[in-house]
Amino acid sequence: MTVTIYGIKNCDTTKKARSWLEANDVDYSFHDYKAAGIDRAHLETWCDAAGWETVLNRAGTTFKKLDDGQKTDLSREKAIGLMLEQPSMIKRPVLEAKGRITLGFKPETYQTLFA
Repeated sequence: MTVTIYGIKNCDTTKKARSWLEANDVDYSFHDYKAAGIDRAHLETWCDAAGWETVLNRAGTTFKKLDDGQKTDLSREKAIGLMLEQPSMIKRPVLEAKGRITLGFKPETYQTLFA
């Protein structure tokens, strides 16, 4: 089974998720989208699976620093464009495993997925 976790190396939530995977002997690969970027295909897949409103992290500093014009009239296309420009705006981590996409980290969610 291929397990890939996408996030940012210094993000506390991503660190917790990676620690959980390691503690539970789940073999995974890590993609740092701040360092390596992310492509449109991944973002479109995630938005199709979870909804762009969930994938776009509006609570983060990067989003809050945008000017009002960038934050208004958000649509799927506009959100994907923003996340391509600034991957820090993607909710993290994103876990691809067992044909599913899981956003954020909750130990119980991972436990159920890998049980």
